[in-house]
Amino acid sequence: MADKDINKRIAAEVSWSRTYDRRARTRPALQKFLERFEKEVDPDGKLPPDERRRLAEHAKRAYMLRLAKRAVAARKAG
Repeated sequence: MADKDINKRIAAEVSWSRTYDRRARTRPALQKFLERFEKEVDPDGKLPPDERRRLAEHAKRAYMLRLAKRAVAARKAG
């Protein structure tokens, strides 16, 4: 099992070492992640795109803050 894990890590590092534009490579995933929050704040798609994006950014920040809060609680507990 450990051999498979190390091989995966090696492959990931090689792949990233050949990536010249990190932002371009991660852009599709980031867009998909933000779409999640856009659907949360405007499930019917009735808001103008700029307003939907602004609200989605706030929803994403709230999500990240909840994650941070859980991480702090986990560190205190463990």
